[in-house]
Order: sequence, then C-alpha cells, then structure tokens
Amino acid sequence: MIGGNESCTAGPIPMSYLTCLTYILGEWTGVEHIEDYLSYAVYLLWVLFPLIVVFLLPGVLIILFYTSILLLHIYKRKNELKEAYSNDVWDGARQMVATLWDGHGRIWHGYELHGAEKIPEGPGLIVFYHGATPADCLYFMARLLTQRKRYCHVVADHFVFRLPGFKILLDVHGVMHGPREECVSALKKGCLLAIAPGGVREALFSDEMYTIIWGDRKGFAQVAIDAKVPIIPMFTQNVREGVRTLGGIKILRSLYERIRLPIVPVYGGFPVKLRTFIGEPIPYDPNITAEELTAKTKAAVQALIEKHQKIPGNIFRALMERFQTQKKED
Repeated sequence: MIGGNESCTAGPIPMSYLTCLTYILGEWTGVEHIEDYLSYAVYLLWVLFPLIVVFLLPGVLIILFYTSILLLHIYKRKNELKEAYSNDVWDGARQMVATLWDGHGRIWHGYELHGAEKIPEGPGLIVFYHGATPADCLYFMARLLTQRKRYCHVVADHFVFRLPGFKILLDVHGVMHGPREECVSALKKGCLLAIAPGGVREALFSDEMYTIIWGDRKGFAQVAIDAKVPIIPMFTQNVREGVRTLGGIKILRSLYERIRLPIVPVYGGFPVKLRTFIGEPIPYDPNITAEELTAKTKAAVQALIEKHQKIPGNIFRALMERFQTQKKED
C-alpha cells in the first residue's frame, strides 16, 4: 500500500488524487482495470438517480411525522406534563404541529381548501377518498385548525398504533382506532370526525382512475345514524399524482390480504397541486338504513371526483397546475 501511494506522486507527472485513489483501490482489491468498473457504476448511478429520488421523496412525510413527535416531546418536557395528553394545555402543541404541516402543504403542494364553510358548526362525520398516503387529510386538518379554529379527530388503521414513537402524536391529536362506540361517543360530544371507508386497501390498490374501493363497509354510515349527525363528503384533487403505489402487482395484493400490513412500495412525493373540496353535507335522516346511506355517501364522493379530477390522473398535468394563476371554482 505504501509503495502504491508513493508511486502516485513519483515520476515526472504526478497523478491526480482521483487517479491515485483508483490506483490504490485497484492494488488493494486486486482487480485489474478497476477504473472501468467505477465508470460503469457512476453511469448506472446517473441513469438510476431519478428512480432513486422518486422512491426516497415519500420519506419526507416520515421525517415530518417524527419532527412532529419530537416537537410534542419538547412541549411536554417544557410544561412538565405527566398525565394524559387530552388536557387543554396541549392546544398550543396542536397549533404548533398544525402550522408545521400547513406550511409543508403550502410550500410543496400549493395546498388549497375549498368549501370549508359547508362544514356545520356542530358535530359531523367527514368521509373522504384515501390517497396513497394520508397527507391530504393532514393538510386539511391543519388548515381547518389554523384558519377556522376547528379541531377534527380522525380514524386510523390499527397498524398506525404499532408504529414506534407514534403514541404521543396519536394521543394528542385524538386519533381513534375506530370502534363504533368510540366514534359515536366522540360525535355525540360535538366533535368533527374524519374517516376513509376504503382505508389502507383503497390507499394501496386504487390507481390513477380514482376507483373507490369500499367493499361492503358500511359501519361509518351506522355511526352517523347512531350519532344523528350529517355526513360531509370530501375529496382532494391530484392526491394520486403526489404519491403512487405499486399496488397493481398481483402478488403484493395477495400478500396484503394475508398479512394485512402496508408492505406495498410507494413512490413519488411530487410537488403536484393539491386542492381539497368539501361537498354538500348529507343530513341525518332517521328513516334511512346504513346500506342506503352508504350508497348515498359513495355517490357523493364519486360526484366530487368526477367534478374536480381529470381521469386518468396525470403527474405532469398535476405539476403544471401549480403554475395556473386562475382560481379553481368550487
């Protein structure tokens, strides 16, 4: 090694540091013409770099989640809290985290919320189409809190409660696992509650055609009936173009149905234009059945998709919408 290193600077024409490093690496590994292999590796990295980026960008959301968790821990420490996180003293923390997410939505997606005035003053059940990630729902909740001072609970899948470090975030923001009794109780207390009936299955296996995948789920409708509250349909334009999944691979669908964990890879994180639209509330009707209310709600969400989303979704078009100057009408 020392001889090779000395040979780099010996002679009438000293080698460059890069050439010297290549020479030393070749001697150390015993591979001849290692510079050819390195050149090929650099070429592959250059070719695959865009692909690497689109799979890494969704990780920004993970960073935001854990940044939120860190801020909450700092807030907790500062206020020396030891009891449950439902105390009013957490209002400041909620505002702080909401500001973080609202800022990310504004900067990265030019996020807009349309029709928030349609949300009733009292309790209500917000039903929305689930994108590949719940980012649009988080932006909606953040905007609602920062601008209208309305707090909205949300129902999450059971796997979310197993994520390391998430407990404080879920507790502070009142995220629910989704038992019917708990949801009804929250609504009867006057809360807003958001739920995506399609859940993880819709998130992973819907596509740019924006197919609603609810199966035979109608529990949310029964919750609205039992709590005697209206259902408010909601949809976010271009939510499928921001982040997409490889859910079209059949073996991944089969694997999910067996283990019920979100193991389908996602890619994207593109700064597409996101606009959330609130539809007309479906008022409580004591004479309607859960099946009828489910069908009515699904039709309302589908109507929002047809009105505000060009199908099939297109990533380039969604990116270009960031530069449109005219306002999108509700």
